[in-house]
Amino acid sequence: MLDYEILDEALISMAPAGPDLRNGLTNHAPMAAEALVALRRGDTVMRWLENYRKGLTPRPSARERIQLRNWRAALAHSDRFTDWRELFDRELKEAPWQTVLEKWAARLGPGMSASATHGVIRTGHAVRALVNREAPARLQELADGLALWASTYQELPSEVSRPLGAKSPMEAICLIPILPAERRKFSGTITSSLNQLDRLPEFAPVIGLIDIGGTPSVLMSKLTRTFAHIYLANAHNLLNVIVFIHAVTCAAAVRKLLPSLSDATSRAAMQYAWQTGCALYAAFGASAAVAEDPEPVLESDETLIDMAIACGDEHAIKFTEACLSENAITPSSAYLAAARHAVQTLKA
Repeated sequence: MLDYEILDEALISMAPAGPDLRNGLTNHAPMAAEALVALRRGDTVMRWLENYRKGLTPRPSARERIQLRNWRAALAHSDRFTDWRELFDRELKEAPWQTVLEKWAARLGPGMSASATHGVIRTGHAVRALVNREAPARLQELADGLALWASTYQELPSEVSRPLGAKSPMEAICLIPILPAERRKFSGTITSSLNQLDRLPEFAPVIGLIDIGGTPSVLMSKLTRTFAHIYLANAHNLLNVIVFIHAVTCAAAVRKLLPSLSDATSRAAMQYAWQTGCALYAAFGASAAVAEDPEPVLESDETLIDMAIACGDEHAIKFTEACLSENAITPSSAYLAAARHAVQTLKA
């Protein structure tokens, strides 16, 4: 059994913090804390958090109550994070968290690329903690995760009227259109680059390229392995390391949601996870190169965990946990090679 009690302590201590850091990027503290617990390194959580805490910002004030009759109008308004948090707080007091998750995962799924996928990732970490045991701090963290997802909601170009494809992710990734370098625009956030896909009409059919039938767990392993390969083929600088980490951790987060979702919502979520990873590839990538797994790494799982903790970077911790978890389900040296590469790059 994992010792999640330390996570409750950490979440309570982080409760006054908002969704953003002082540098304008996303607050990863709750996600990294849960990942450390999942790695069986809960004893490091509070020490890591003390080093991270200086970058946190206060939780913003509420603006206006969100009414269920017009909730769509409040989507994608980052200044309404606390309004969304209060809505989810109310819903979680009135219904089981699984019911709230099912309803809102279906509604928010098309906007999975929200905040460079941090909305769904934070939600996934919260759900895994709740599956372990329901606790007030964990319910509040689920409300925060969903609020981040809703307040930063971002849909990608989708041509959903086309019939679904029957390709595996490894086959389909080679068909993804790449945004030409001269048309790319990065203004400090991943989201700014994803916006450019609106000008790439060939991207819209991507959502329908893969077969989402069969066993969900098997498809999720195919997705994460494909995006681990995409990471290895494209993470040639610090920016791309960060970008392609999120293709894997987004899909890994969706896996955490699946046991608590209906079959229809699960399959839609898998499709949006595929689309989101492809969007990161289309906006930042250059090479598919997914044919073969790399040579096995020499480091043990425990050594990789030690390396991630020593690095201290929130992405290193979250990515290492995601890769080790995926490798435990369906082994592939791509996961371990990607985790090692990320840690080595992020510590430099």
